Amino acid sequence: NRYRHKDGSYRTIVWAAGPGDGLIIAVGRDATEERAQAEALAATESQLRQAQKMEAVGQLTGGLAHDFNNLLTAVTGGLELLEHRINAGQYDKLDRYMTMARTGAQRAAALTQRLLAFSRRQTLAPTATDTGVLVAGMIDIIDRTLGPEIELSVETGRALWPVLVDAPQLENALLNLCINARDAMPDGGRLAIATENVVVAAGTPDHDLPAGEYVALHVTDTGTGMSTEVIERVFDPFFTTKPIGEGTGLGLSMIYGFVRQSGGQVQVRSVVDEGTTMSLFLPRLAGPQATHALPSSPMPRADEAEPEEGGRTILLVEDEVAIRDLVSDVLIDAGYRVVTASNGPRGVAILQTAASIDLLITDVGLPGGLNGRQVADAGRSVRPSLRVLFVTGYAANAAVGAGQLEDGMTVMTKPFDTQQLKRRVAEMLAD
Repeated sequence: NRYRHKDGSYRTIVWAAGPGDGLIIAVGRDATEERAQAEALAATESQLRQAQKMEAVGQLTGGLAHDFNNLLTAVTGGLELLEHRINAGQYDKLDRYMTMARTGAQRAAALTQRLLAFSRRQTLAPTATDTGVLVAGMIDIIDRTLGPEIELSVETGRALWPVLVDAPQLENALLNLCINARDAMPDGGRLAIATENVVVAAGTPDHDLPAGEYVALHVTDTGTGMSTEVIERVFDPFFTTKPIGEGTGLGLSMIYGFVRQSGGQVQVRSVVDEGTTMSLFLPRLAGPQATHALPSSPMPRADEAEPEEGGRTILLVEDEVAIRDLVSDVLIDAGYRVVTASNGPRGVAILQTAASIDLLITDVGLPGGLNGRQVADAGRSVRPSLRVLFVTGYAANAAVGAGQLEDGMTVMTKPFDTQQLKRRVAEMLAD
């Protein structure tokens, strides 16, 4: 407790008391200076953490600005040359400039997804997944990626527990780990992939995980290894040990963000000149849900024809005029009837009418007080079988139900290929 000193200041007294000879014996100790030092230390540590955060933000924005400036130069330069050639009536190199702009935009989109993964704000579509089946389905592509100088071995544990995870994202994470391992073995070596069930007891310091049951995915190489200093920074954004121009430094930070967003943890063990083991721990999925591992769908070719679905009506809720017009044109060209709304309340008003609506396509972040998930829920209250496609460039999981989507709901992340959009819509309206 606190006592007031005769000079007007206050002193903190810490007491120790106990019984003795029929009395209560209490001894008070002046802990004022000790408490002040502890508070000063805590304040200093807080300032240090803030300084470290600002350093990370500076490193992140600097690397981001550098990469995006390069990518935007390809986009704007390609479009400028395309415009110049068209105005001059020279059509011989149009494909080259269109490819230049498209490639820059696609790389910018990939960079944005890595940033969202690092910030744990990417839009995930988790499903019950058998990690062993997923790994087995990737052996061929991993083997081709590693090349003939690296020996690959795969050992998946039997009766692996199911995990709730975005399977394509886990495939990307595994492939990135294998590519990093390959780069760490320039003269060849061995790469081992293993999976196992792991029970983490309470207070286990090695895993930094809550007690529970997990499935571990280990990727072990015999490469150059990493020092303690490198391991401490290995998940920092834009940190890389590769030469300039040979990596963004976002691969491992993306993996870390994805695994943490999925409720798991990443562990690194490495010895210089001996090799590295990267371990992903994913929490076990309890319950009777069906277990399956879905392979990533290949990007459709731009020249693939999509079947026209005449007579189907789609409600599109999107506040960005350019995106609303773009998606409308794509769907109308595919043979659909499109009704549009610029905000959530207008979309709900249309859903509450007697109009025929076969599919709702809605952005997640909308103006007007209702987000995309709320629009979908309001629509399903009057149309229980309404199919919903969420289209979003940024969304915390809570915006689409904390990662849990109901049957007939799916998510597509911006930017997207127009053929991919038509294919997804056709799939959702197929049954």
